[in-house]
Amino acid sequence: MDVSAIVAMTRDRVIGLEGRMPWRLPRDLKHFRKVTWGKPIIMGRKTYESLGRPLPGRRNIVLSRATFATSPEVLVAHSVEEALALARREATGEAMVVGGGQVYEAFLDRCRTIHLTIVERRFDGDTYFPIDPLTSSEWRSVRKEYWEADDDNPVDATYVVLERCREQQPAA
Repeated sequence: MDVSAIVAMTRDRVIGLEGRMPWRLPRDLKHFRKVTWGKPIIMGRKTYESLGRPLPGRRNIVLSRATFATSPEVLVAHSVEEALALARREATGEAMVVGGGQVYEAFLDRCRTIHLTIVERRFDGDTYFPIDPLTSSEWRSVRKEYWEADDDNPVDATYVVLERCREQQPAA
């Protein structure tokens, strides 16, 4: 099973502020839905709680050290290996890591692909993506789209698909 990350961040790697994304980009949310639909998504407890509900059309797997109350459609894993085992049961061929910062860090070495939305404005933040994949020699860009701001999306953004360089491929 392949593992991919999907993340929106600023150029200085901000992904969150006080448990929320500090920007509003409906275009990116629609894109997130399209890329993750039908696939297991792996997230941390804080990310899950910030959503307010399980995301429909996807198996929600929450990685947490603690046990907590959740709904029947959410699976709780207490380790990276357990989260991956739960994702494999879905038999979709790809699991999507959707945040937050600590979860990205825990899974990044296992990712083959990063779906990256670069928010082209500075925002204050307290949560960061663990690396800058645009400057890392481990990743290469295979697709790029520029999304210009409009009435619904007040910030320019660039969508980039990055693949791990062949010599840096994670173990299956």
